[in-house]
Amino acid sequence: MKIAVVAHAEKTLGGGLPELRRVLADRGHADPLWYEVPKAKKAPKLARRALEEGADLVFAWGGDGTVRRCIGELAGSDACLAVIPAGTANLFATNLGIPKDIEKAVAVGLGGERRRFDVGSFAGERFGVMAGVGFDAQMIRDADDLKERIGRAAYVVSGSRHLREKPFKAAIDVDGTEWFAGRATCILVGNVGELFGGVEVFPDAQPDDGRLELGVCTADGLVQWARTLARTAVGDPGKSPFIRVTKARKVKVGLDRKVRYELDGGDRSKVQDFKVKVEEGALRVRVPRRDPEER
Repeated sequence: MKIAVVAHAEKTLGGGLPELRRVLADRGHADPLWYEVPKAKKAPKLARRALEEGADLVFAWGGDGTVRRCIGELAGSDACLAVIPAGTANLFATNLGIPKDIEKAVAVGLGGERRRFDVGSFAGERFGVMAGVGFDAQMIRDADDLKERIGRAAYVVSGSRHLREKPFKAAIDVDGTEWFAGRATCILVGNVGELFGGVEVFPDAQPDDGRLELGVCTADGLVQWARTLARTAVGDPGKSPFIRVTKARKVKVGLDRKVRYELDGGDRSKVQDFKVKVEEGALRVRVPRRDPEER
């Protein structure tokens, strides 16, 4: 098995990249293909290089941004992804049960169960966790400056600043049929259930069921947002009167104005019309082995 490491050099975990080298060497992989990048956006080029050089297994070291960019290159290939969750936000790893510990994460990468997962495609860009338009994208954008100082609490601080955001009009088709038309403050498309630091937004989500989760939030103003967030915190947010959810293979969205979006917690630009689709079983991932009774 030929192994590669694509590492965001600014991200830390345990003893850092020297410890990762040592752990891999102790397990018989002393000379893996090794690529370090100063920013997550430079990871795709090196993930492609790893594939060109014959890597069978690619370890992505970093947060969700680094992982997403590796997913973008590995999906559709025969190579398998392993994750070392070294970033501030590690929702992909958390949802898959990958431990935030170098030795344990390497053990999963080398000896874990190999599974095929779906990935989402937003206007041609792949994601593993979620795509969001509106409130969550604004929250994530403002949280970026705070994350390194206060961690996950940055999302709470940032989110509180956007509870009075003006709604936008949205027309949403699901699998070719009109599903929603009206005012909204947030549109979320999820591949997994837990999307925001410990909060399970889509309790029924399965990353290998061939479908994405779609949620629209219509909460407007402090009172409605308070009710919505309270419902989300204590149980199934789909039971809130201000949230509508469904499952979809293809989603087409038109908005009345340009609105900011995000992919896997990474701030992007603004968009007015977009399409999202699922790529069923496109990604091979190493995950912790399940109890036989759970399969």
